[in-house]
Amino acid sequence: MAHEKKTRIILIRHGESNVTVERILGGEKSCTGLSDLGREQAKALRERLENESISIDTLYASTMPRAMETAEIIKPALNVDELFLDSELVEHRPGDADGKPYDELEELFGERDYYGRPHMPFAPGAESLHGFHYRVSAALENLISKHVGESILIVCHGGVIDVAMRQLLDLPRRGQFDLWTLNTSLTEFVVDDTGKKRGRWTLIRYNDHAHLAGLPFATNED
Repeated sequence: MAHEKKTRIILIRHGESNVTVERILGGEKSCTGLSDLGREQAKALRERLENESISIDTLYASTMPRAMETAEIIKPALNVDELFLDSELVEHRPGDADGKPYDELEELFGERDYYGRPHMPFAPGAESLHGFHYRVSAALENLISKHVGESILIVCHGGVIDVAMRQLLDLPRRGQFDLWTLNTSLTEFVVDDTGKKRGRWTLIRYNDHAHLAGLPFATNED
């Protein structure tokens, strides 16, 4: 009997965004895509993927401009015909805080207790931490069920990668640890499809950003 292919998920955080450079909270309304450095980061990743001849069956991206732009830049290296978009893979939806400067958030909406009160939104119309985790977890499980035995590459966001880490590895849903996922870094999981460990995920790599060597860490930084 032929050996079945394992389901593999590669998550890529988008390149540096304009909203990060502008120091505003970039939701679906205010995101305007990548900064100049963000495009350079994505091009460096594309070159790396070309050199490594990575094998991907399906390419997805969040519908936020910074994720879509990153995906379009790396797509030529992946030998896929289509980029699929999924609005359920967007970053935490900030409601009325969308587009507001970071240094004004507390004045406008009060001090956030993001982990202490996970069911409470920090701004009107925003998702709670619990709501965000539920949405992203459901979206990931939906993609996994549609692509069993395939290699899926998803261009998304730091918060989405945090949820994936907790969901797939069955870790606490809040607190306990923090992740600092860098722009255009790769995080990879593989699931065991056979034997006693069937259904158990293994983290292959997290925050792999070797392709960024030589680039500035952030805009206006050496």
